[in-house]
Order: sequence, then structure tokens, then C-alpha cells
Amino acid sequence: MNRLAAVVLCGVILIGASTMARADQPGPDWMPMEQVKAKVLQSGYSQVTKLEADDGRWEGEGIKNGRRMDFHADPKTGVIVSEKLDD
Repeated sequence: MNRLAAVVLCGVILIGASTMARADQPGPDWMPMEQVKAKVLQSGYSQVTKLEADDGRWEGEGIKNGRRMDFHADPKTGVIVSEKLDD
């Protein structure tokens, strides 16, 4: 019984790890990264210092009005859906 539980636990961990790795990849219908950067710059950012796929959206950091900001952008449109000061 313990051996079966260990095998099941290993399987769950492996499936979870592969799911997490796939979750951080842009989807096939997402706006390309370079277009998202251009959209963010058009929305008032002077610089985009980081941009990556995370949790089903684009997540990034940049400079807006001389301040470091964190932002989330819609994966299909590139529109910023949330932003806050980078602490």
C-alpha cells in the first residue's frame, strides 16, 4: 500500500510540474511579445525592462513617469489590465 501511494504521489508531482512549465508559455492566440512591448510603450511607459508569460497573461516591469512599475497585460490585446508601483 505504501509503495502505491509513493507511485501516485510521484505521478501527481510530475504532472503538476509539467503543467506549471506549460502555464508560463504564451498561448497560440496571444499577441507576440514585441507587439505587447510596443503597446505598453504607447500607453505611457518610457521603457519595458521585463516581459514574460505568467498565469495566463503578460507580466512585466517598466518605467512610467520616471517610476518603476509592475504591470499585467491582456494576452490577446496587449492592453494593460493592472499596474502598480514596483516595491
